[in-house]
Amino acid sequence: MTVRNSVIALLLSLLLCAHAEAGSTIKVLILDDVFQNIPAKNEKLEPMGRLKGDLLVNGTHYPGNIEIWKGTGGLFLINELPLEEYIKNVVSAEVGADWDMEALKVQAVISRTYAMFQKQQNTNPNFDITSSVLHQVYKGSNENARISYAVMNTEREVLTYNGKLIEAFYHSTSGGLTEAPEEVFGKSYPYLKPVAGSCETSPYWIWERRIPVEEIEKTLNISGISDISVSSYTSTKRVKTLDVIHSGGTLTVKTTDLRKMLGWNRLPSTNFSLSRDNSTFVFDGKGYGHGVGLCQWSSLEMARSGMNYRDILAHFYPGTVIQTYADR
Repeated sequence: MTVRNSVIALLLSLLLCAHAEAGSTIKVLILDDVFQNIPAKNEKLEPMGRLKGDLLVNGTHYPGNIEIWKGTGGLFLINELPLEEYIKNVVSAEVGADWDMEALKVQAVISRTYAMFQKQQNTNPNFDITSSVLHQVYKGSNENARISYAVMNTEREVLTYNGKLIEAFYHSTSGGLTEAPEEVFGKSYPYLKPVAGSCETSPYWIWERRIPVEEIEKTLNISGISDISVSSYTSTKRVKTLDVIHSGGTLTVKTTDLRKMLGWNRLPSTNFSLSRDNSTFVFDGKGYGHGVGLCQWSSLEMARSGMNYRDILAHFYPGTVIQTYADR
């Protein structure tokens, strides 16, 4: 029996009826090594049942309720739990428990804001958000006393602009300057502008990736690459597009697309210079992530310098106001 079939058998054998927890909850589509698919937009899902409690799935504990749905793409697991419990676990997954308390509070507010915005905007009736980097990382129950304290001390706090929830983008490491959102997402936001931040303590402050020609050819589904050059830059001097000269002509590739195709860790950011060493292209870069919004490692440095979480949030999201969601 495969791991996937074993998990399915376990889940189906444990199906119980359960009611949603009282208060604000969130439904998270679980994506992991076994459950990798997202339901198609119009895919019809059939409810298989629901179970309640602390369920162990693929080595991860999920609190609250687990809903099991069947679609044409297989089974889907959806974890419904109280919003504030979800935030504690997201903060645990996104940053280190030993981070400065003010940085933990920053992460709590932006994770809560991001989750509530996604819940508000999402049109899928079955889930609000995914557990992967497609949205923000959630790895089930992994609470820590310091993180719980940070979440409780910012309970229900969210960022708003003109009275509305903001789309609180954030990333790991900016490399010194955050990116303009229109360069990545094709849309501008009044509260998201390029701002400076020190993040030299990040493991991704400076990096190098040596990628063989063959790997790039396979990734782009082309052959005979003879050269790759930068063809345009963003407003913050990140690489926007590359011209790839190959046997069939010249292919212009967006670096945001190349990152996705190669893998986020394989090409940590679009802030790089490019050279060639025989049959290998050398990417010398700075930062990790799309670069838009708050830089987590800069937030940590600011907290260590004595800034409180409200001032840090105001730096990265100018013009925003902290409100409690019960007041909205």
